[in-house]
Parts: sequence; C-alpha cells; structure tokens
Amino acid sequence: MGTIPSTFGNLHYLQDLDLSQNNLQGSIPKEVMGLSSLTISLNLAKNKLTGALPSEIGNLKNLGRLDLSNNKLLDKIPRGLGSCVALEYLQMEGNFFIGTIPTSFSTLRGLRDLDLSHNNLSREIPEYFQRLSLTNLNLSFNHFDGEVPTGGIFKNATAISVAGNDKLCGGLPELKLPRCSPSHSKKEKMSSRLKLIIPVLTGLVALVLIMSLVIIHRLRKWRKEPSAESSSTKKDLLLNVSYESLLKVTDGFSSANLIGSGSFGSVYKGILGLNYRIVAVKVLNLLQHGALKSFMAECEALRNIRHRNLVKILTACSSIDFQGNDFKALVYEFMPNGSLESWLLPDADADHMNDSPRILSLLQRLNIAIDVGSALEYLHHQCHKPIVHCDLKPSNVLLDIDMTAHVGDFGLTRFIPEATSRSHPNQSSSIGLKGTVGYAAPEYGMGSQVSTYGDVYSYGILLLVMFTGKRPTDDMFKDGLDLHNFVKTGLPERISEILDPVFVAGGEEEEERGDPDIQKEKIQESLIAILKIGVGCSVDFPKERMDIIDSVKNLQNLRSSLLRYGII
Repeated sequence: MGTIPSTFGNLHYLQDLDLSQNNLQGSIPKEVMGLSSLTISLNLAKNKLTGALPSEIGNLKNLGRLDLSNNKLLDKIPRGLGSCVALEYLQMEGNFFIGTIPTSFSTLRGLRDLDLSHNNLSREIPEYFQRLSLTNLNLSFNHFDGEVPTGGIFKNATAISVAGNDKLCGGLPELKLPRCSPSHSKKEKMSSRLKLIIPVLTGLVALVLIMSLVIIHRLRKWRKEPSAESSSTKKDLLLNVSYESLLKVTDGFSSANLIGSGSFGSVYKGILGLNYRIVAVKVLNLLQHGALKSFMAECEALRNIRHRNLVKILTACSSIDFQGNDFKALVYEFMPNGSLESWLLPDADADHMNDSPRILSLLQRLNIAIDVGSALEYLHHQCHKPIVHCDLKPSNVLLDIDMTAHVGDFGLTRFIPEATSRSHPNQSSSIGLKGTVGYAAPEYGMGSQVSTYGDVYSYGILLLVMFTGKRPTDDMFKDGLDLHNFVKTGLPERISEILDPVFVAGGEEEEERGDPDIQKEKIQESLIAILKIGVGCSVDFPKERMDIIDSVKNLQNLRSSLLRYGII
C-alpha cells in the first residue's frame, strides 16, 4: 500500500529493486529513475501506479531488466527509454500508453524480450524491429495498422504476437492477416487515422474502466499462482555447498568435466541444485603461491558487485577434503560459448564443442567490445570504491548462450580509494607485475601502483587483438615493435595488412543492402575508427589514454551508425 518514497533516490549504490505486487499507488518518483546504479532489474509490475513515465528513465543506461507491466501508466512512452542501451527484457503490457513507439528504441540492440501488449499504441510497427536482437515480441491488443514486416524476428511467427490489431495486414501467412491493398497509400492511412482520433478519444474513458477491471482480475489471478520457479532459484543461489557436494556434481573433478585451468586452479563443469543448474566450479590449488589470496580477492570483489557484463558468482565453498586438507572453490554461472580466446585464438584454447572453425562477425566483435567496456566503466566509475581488474585478456572474457560477454577471474582485483583511482598511476609499489605479459600496462612493470589507467591499457590491447587476430606476444613483435605500434603506424593506409584476415577476405556473411562499394567503404572506415580507439587506450603514458567512458560511447555510436544503414 501507499506510494513509492522519493527518498529511494538516495540509495546511490542500489543495483536491484523489486517493488512488484505491493498495491502501490501514485506516480513513479523521478528520483527512482535517476538511480544510475541500477544494473540488474527494476520491477514495479502489478501495482496501481498512475501518471506518465518520468523522462529521467534515460538515466538507467546500464539496467538489464525493466518491468512496468499491469499498472495504470498513461501518456506516451518517453524517448529517453532509448538511452537504456543495456536493456534485455522490457515489459510494459497492461497500461494505457498512447501514441507511437519512439524511434529511439532502435538503439536497444541488446533487447531480447519486448512486451507492449494491451496498451493504446498506434500507427505502423517500426521497421527497425527487424534489426534488433529480439527473440520474443508481443504487440497484441493495441491499435497498430499497416503492413507487418517480414524480416528479423518477424520471420518466426511463433516469436511474435500481433493479435487484436484489426488494421494490420500482410506478414507471414501463419499470422492469418488480410493481404495489404496496393491502393492503401500513406495519404489514405493518414486520413483514416485522423478519422479515428475523435471516436478513440470518446471511447478512452470507457476503455480505461474496462482495462481497470481486466487488470484487477489479472492481479487476483497472479496472486493465487505459486512462484515455484522463483523459490527454487533462490534456494540454488543460497545453497551452502560442501566439498562432498562439489565432488559429486563434477563427477569427482573428472578430466571429462574440465573446462579450463589457470595460475591458481582448475575449472570444472557441474550440475548443481534443485533446478539442475549447469555451473562452473573453480577449484583453487592452495599449494600454488598466491592462490589463497586470489580466492579472498575474488570473494571480496564479487560479493558486492553486480552487472550484466560481469560473471555472476553463485556461491563459494571453504571446507576440507576427505584427506583433511583445506579446500576452497568458487561456483559461477556457466558460460556455454566459452572464452573469447577460444573464438579469436583457437589454437590456444582448443574448441571441444565443435571441430569446425568458429568465426566472430563484425557485429559480434563490436558487441563484445562494448560489453567489456561497459563492465570496466561500471567497475571504475559506478562502484562504491573503484575496482581495478588487473588481468583483462581474452581468456578472462566469457560468452553466454547469446554471445553476451562477461568479464571474469577477479583473483588479482584491487579496491582503491576513489581519490587515487586515476591520480597517481606512477607511484611506486612493492607488488610485482599485475596481469599478463602483453596485456599488463607498461608502468606496472616499473613498479607503479595499480590504477584504472592499467585496465584501460589492457582494454586497448584487447580491442587490437579482437580486430587484428594477432597476439601481443607473437614472434613478429620484437626489436621495439609491439602490437600497439604495429597498428598505429599502419593506420589508415595499410589497414588491410593490419586487420584480421576474415575482414580482408570478406569472410563475413552479412546481408548486402545498397551499393556494395559504399558498404565496403563504410565498414573499412568503422574498422579504422575501432582500431584508433584501441590505439588511444593503449598508449604508454597513462594520463594520455582514452577514457573508458568515451571509448564505450564511441563504439556504441559506430554500432548505431552501421545498424542504422543496414550494414551489419
């Protein structure tokens, strides 16, 4: 009962907010929409919230899930929602939103599930929906008209719902919509819309009363339904695992379940919990110097941070084995597509899932680069204390089922005071080299303290590796030549000598639209711009490196441009 307190806007480190099914009334405070720290979910579903959606919603640019369904929200959908570029799930059904879908939605490239059903939205279905990463789209029971697109998600009739829109035509035969009339010109469409305005406005009051009754009925129904899946998931997350249970789920830490190994331990695949959840179990080799410190650092880092582009830790185990030896392990969410290294440099990390070569397209590489950059932006600028990863490299970037990138392995992580996170990169430190040769910042080799500058350098090298296909430790880099200078001196005239051969050979199977020569020119310009960002991040002098916020923004703009022109 009651309203949402505006004082929630003071919770500057809040990452997940669930106020669903609380009979809340009144409008949504703009202060809540100003919580840029929200990265996981904002759930306000199944309440009685009214009024317009605050324009401040554009501040939630790192939010992964937004659920506003089954309220009484009015007015148009704000254009600022297009700034929430990290959204994967957006539920707005069961409200009274009017007007058109904002064109700013075209920037939501990571959006997978969109439900706008049971509103009062009108006009044509946006064509750019065909270029989004949608796997489920529900536009039913609105007032859309015109022709239903047939590309992208609209190729799969089971993934979309457009029922209850009487003015729609065309689309796939499975939708059973009437054929579009050739004489159905845009002028005629505009005229028919104008004729509809008066009766729509007249019937709006009656529609509000009817929809209110429908919402009340749904609320009563949903409250009666048990949330078994949610409860069992929570049990999995809170599970207090033991050595014995991890031994069992990994089949005795068998080599058949081994999916990776590193300096401080090995990682095994296992099935854990009541939901038979596939997990990755990292078993620390405590005989290795630094393994215990790595375990403690990773627990401390992952305990309080959550972001869609960070590997999610489910639980930790600190126990003893059957011989009485100390046993420590970390349990993570399993990443089905393995590491970025296994895609870029397969000879270094053999692909056990498929013997055929795996190739990342330009769009996939660009998405991964933005994902990793977004994770660093969060660690450096949005945590209570800035966090430096210290070991960013392809093998520590993991890919989920949708090829979304997640940064992992926080064993070398350092928490640093905000005032010194970027102010004193050249202060000396007694700690040895932080990171991996080739990716570690050069100042670390001279004993400088860790700083966010160091992560930016590693990110720059990672970008260069992703788009050149070359390792920073390849034999060709000697006698003063390194990957950074190799790319820098070759731009832009010798771009074909620098790029990964897959781009030069035209190995990508992108859909061709328009003039092929213009398409090729725009792709080459974009690749040059990406490599320049990598060079700008990996310069030797720390304070001259490009800021991670600017890097991510530039990459997002490049992607939006390529998508807008249908090039990728």
